[in-house]
Amino acid sequence: MAEKEKKKVKKSENAVQRYFRETTGELRKVSWPTMPEARRLTWLVLVVMVIVGAFLALIDFLSSNLLNVVLGI
Repeated sequence: MAEKEKKKVKKSENAVQRYFRETTGELRKVSWPTMPEARRLTWLVLVVMVIVGAFLALIDFLSSNLLNVVLGI
C-alpha cells in the first residue's frame, strides 16, 4: 500500500524550471526570419527611424520659431 502512495505522489516542479521549460517549447514554435530577411527588415527600421526623426526635428524647429515670433523674442 505504501508503494502505491509513493507512485501517486508526483514531485512538484519548481516554478522557475517550469518557466524555462515552457519558454523553450514556445521558442521552438517560432518561425524565425532568414538572415537576408532580417537584414532587410533591420535596414527598413533604420530608414523609418531616420525619417521620423527628421520629421520631428522639423516640427520642433518650426514650432520653436513660431513661438519666438509670437512672443517677440
